[in-house]
Amino acid sequence: MPAVERHNEPIIIFMTVCSKDRKSIFAHNDSANVILDAWREAKTWLVGRYVIMPDHIHFFCAPGLFPPETLKQWVRYWKNLASKIWPRPDEHPIWQRDFCDTQLRRHENYDEKWEYVLNNPVRAGLVTRSED
Repeated sequence: MPAVERHNEPIIIFMTVCSKDRKSIFAHNDSANVILDAWREAKTWLVGRYVIMPDHIHFFCAPGLFPPETLKQWVRYWKNLASKIWPRPDEHPIWQRDFCDTQLRRHENYDEKWEYVLNNPVRAGLVTRSED
């Protein structure tokens, strides 16, 4: 479903993207850097807060252009960019085909959703505090 523009409300999308077969391949600094570089290059949507887990990524994004490019086109573009320069070619294929996206609505609290995402590494036992 395309993003919906509402009068005087920002378009903010909460996304989850997973690795193919939920492989733990994002737990390296160089992997995270490749993903961040791909997001910077794919400027039609802008990524805000994010958490990179070993096998999936949660992030918030908003259109960088109006009218916005479809999320499907944008995600396909940055996944392709990241795949081309992935630091460990033996980990290909990198990405699960689909992704989960939810447009935040007026009644949804961005801060609550961010707290949930921020505490994801704690719930997974990867860190003891979300600040880590």
